[in-house]
Amino acid sequence: MDVREWLLVSEERENPHTAIDAVRGDGTAWSTGNSVRALVHGRDYFGELYERICTLGPGDRFYFADWQGDPDQQLTDDPRATLNNTLIDAVRRGVDVRGLLWRSHWHRLGYSAHRHRQLGDEIGEAGGQCLRDMRVRTRGAHHQKFVVIRHAADPERDIAYVGGIDLCNGRRDDAKHQGDRQPVEMARAYGPTPAWHDVQVAIQGPAVHDVETTFRERWEDSTPLTLNPGRLLSSFVHREDLSPEPLGDQAPPPPARPDGHEVVQIVRTFPVIYPKSYDFAPEGERSVMLGNTKAIAQADRLVYVEDQYLWSEEVGDHFAGALRDKPDLRLVIVLPVVPDRDGAAVEVPQLYGRSLAMRKILEAGGDRVAVFGLTNEAGMPVYVHSKTCIIDHRWASVGSDNLNRRSWTSDSEIACAVVDDRGDADSPAPEDSFPRVLLRTLVAEHLGCSPDEVPEDPHELFDTMVASADALDEWYAGGVRVRVRDRRTGVRGRLSGRIPRRRPVPVPQWLSGHVPGHAYRRRRALDRAAAYAAAPHEHQRPPGRLRRLATPELTATQLIWAPRLYDLLFDPDGRPRPGEGN
Repeated sequence: MDVREWLLVSEERENPHTAIDAVRGDGTAWSTGNSVRALVHGRDYFGELYERICTLGPGDRFYFADWQGDPDQQLTDDPRATLNNTLIDAVRRGVDVRGLLWRSHWHRLGYSAHRHRQLGDEIGEAGGQCLRDMRVRTRGAHHQKFVVIRHAADPERDIAYVGGIDLCNGRRDDAKHQGDRQPVEMARAYGPTPAWHDVQVAIQGPAVHDVETTFRERWEDSTPLTLNPGRLLSSFVHREDLSPEPLGDQAPPPPARPDGHEVVQIVRTFPVIYPKSYDFAPEGERSVMLGNTKAIAQADRLVYVEDQYLWSEEVGDHFAGALRDKPDLRLVIVLPVVPDRDGAAVEVPQLYGRSLAMRKILEAGGDRVAVFGLTNEAGMPVYVHSKTCIIDHRWASVGSDNLNRRSWTSDSEIACAVVDDRGDADSPAPEDSFPRVLLRTLVAEHLGCSPDEVPEDPHELFDTMVASADALDEWYAGGVRVRVRDRRTGVRGRLSGRIPRRRPVPVPQWLSGHVPGHAYRRRRALDRAAAYAAAPHEHQRPPGRLRRLATPELTATQLIWAPRLYDLLFDPDGRPRPGEGN
């Protein structure tokens, strides 16, 4: 398969200043011979990461970058296996531990600046270095979430992790979706221990070098970690370390994996920042957006998306164009049921951004588009935090980037785009290709079946997901009608007779009449759903967790103020001003 149809060539990054592609000599913007695995859920990721850290010794390197890092976050059930203890122990064994955390905002606004300083101080006292980085746009953030592990004596064991999972509270959930025992405060609808759905990928092979280069470019950049006088004063008062120490020479890329069929491209977002921009991206980099744009043009039958937001008309146009160009294309989108915070000033702008994208998409695709939320077995909503896109079993992207202007232009982001190098474009993707395995894994969880039961045909998969959501919505509404048409087994049998010949436009019964801002009505609906799920019923609960989502409808009053707050704070456009940058 010609990967140039799916991945950016070096010039298409539109950032000639980065060294990320220089290691290959010929300017190739991707690496071959990689092995990529998905780690779905924070519990699996944290457990594997803990085991990897514990095997590190003198001369090994552990680099990490995060939007949020909590010192007390448990990596396993062992009370001592917290993030700070684990990294401090590694430093004492001779591991070179370096970290970059977004400096964040004042903790009384709900941010984690003080906890980031605590983690940095504790690692620094042990002999490592973990710094708070505020080299961002105004109203911007460092949103990258990745880890790089390099072994001094055995580069075949080198590994990198990229995705949506921060090393912080609230993320250590599992397939049962009962939440992290160290929860974060969220909207009341999510309960005291919010259920959390997320994805990280483990990369082994030459692409580890590209992820490390991303860390090194940020670490070694000459721009000061902050130029804000107030923050500089705070750092002085707390004797905070603001001077990155040299990393030493970068090792060559790890060798290609014997079974490595994955072609991996690391794409990023870096904005233009003022008054001094990055050395490695003085005019910014938007390869996340450019890479997604190139890949969506190849879509033919199915695009599968999981995202935290899905905001803006630009994102709506991104998918709407593909739907108009390809009349056989289906689009599946999985989103949070409700925003992460209570209060009209937080909820309504988020729902406004979602409505901008969904209206464009549904106008173009109609009943070829299905938008879902997730609920656990107790009927509580699952917060979808994953940032994943899969196209036609051929291309997959997992990263820190959401589908909104902020991630495409304003915040620092990183994503791993993957294609399989076997076969040609006219033949089906190998059954064990990463995009195909990832799709089966995610859909199986949402349908409540095994991966082997997930339909391979894209349109049958789409219809099965729609039928599963409609069955569960009907069950919660108390109007279950059971009709046994045949004795087919598996998920097809459990949903027999529910796959519609004509798919309705996705307007869910359980959210009909929903008006953003009316938190009381929403809480009542969710409380009723949870109570119904816990009560005995004549008919068994249908399998799966999918619930249909409709386009949010805002009142005339909300439409006066929500767009302004949305543009200013929630989804700023980080593209350079006229005459400044590209």
